[in-house]
Amino acid sequence: MDFLTLFLIYLCFVLATVALLCICSGRKESFLARSVNSASQVLSFIIPTQLQRVTQRALHRLFHTRSCLFVVLHIALQAAVYGEYTWEVFVYCWELQFHLLLLLLPYLLLAGNIGCFILCSRANPGKITKSDHAALVKIYAYDGVLFQKGVVCPTCDMEKPARSKHCSFCNVCVHRFDHHCVWVNNCIGAFNAKYFFLYLLTLTAMAATIATVTAAFLIQVVLLSNMMHGSYIDDQGQERAVEILFLIQHLFLTFPRIVFMLGFVILLALVLSAYCCFNLYLALTNQTANEWYKSRRYGCSHHLTPQRRDRQVVYKNIYSEGVWRNLKEIFKPPTLTERKKK
Repeated sequence: MDFLTLFLIYLCFVLATVALLCICSGRKESFLARSVNSASQVLSFIIPTQLQRVTQRALHRLFHTRSCLFVVLHIALQAAVYGEYTWEVFVYCWELQFHLLLLLLPYLLLAGNIGCFILCSRANPGKITKSDHAALVKIYAYDGVLFQKGVVCPTCDMEKPARSKHCSFCNVCVHRFDHHCVWVNNCIGAFNAKYFFLYLLTLTAMAATIATVTAAFLIQVVLLSNMMHGSYIDDQGQERAVEILFLIQHLFLTFPRIVFMLGFVILLALVLSAYCCFNLYLALTNQTANEWYKSRRYGCSHHLTPQRRDRQVVYKNIYSEGVWRNLKEIFKPPTLTERKKK
């Protein structure tokens, strides 16, 4: 077995281990977590130490430090999709006399998406400094479950305000921390959550619009060619009516790049739509992704106070103030003055 094969096997194992440990987080003593740790220890005797160190450094740099790699990948994917859409789909659809506004809609969404991307990546997410710490610590109350009063961040050497978290990527504590997004290379916090939400919304709309236009073009090609009423000769020499599978194969052979792009943007639109719905749910219930993840350790509800039930802590969201106010809080984060008025 050569070095490259050994490296690929080890890399796949490491990535699988990371994924499994992410699933098992919060249940450190689970059977699956113990199995993964045992397998890691066994494999460490087989894989060369130098290879282990190189892999660990690469994974740490990729997933635990700020890097422009995912931003570059994000831009490259957008450029590839829009390049194919412009040079083939747009031209064909223009010849088939599609409505101009429909064809230009992906470009309008792209302009809005780029604006939201720049704002989200460049904006201050809510970095907590010594100058504004005293004000930010009074914005939200401690719920006594997810956020305890008196907990000091060992890195920043400051008491953690409620709903804040220290980001290991940016090495700062962030007010109303949601998560660190590698695609915008910035934390998502109180002051740029609105830009991230709009960025995600326009990105989903872009994928859905391009998928719709591309699918409409392929359907138009099929209808104009009257292919559905035709027939073909199979491998056994028998004449058969055109079926969906044959139609897809024919379109892929005729427009391979367009069909491949369509499959990619459909999958992307489905994934982004699900993530968009999840973020909307978080916004309407006044939760962050960090809080939602941490609350999975407890039974959760949206009442006002934490309480104990059968000696187990039951987490209850004290920050929700109704759908309208929760949604408003995303676009207009509360200040200390506003909190005192309530």
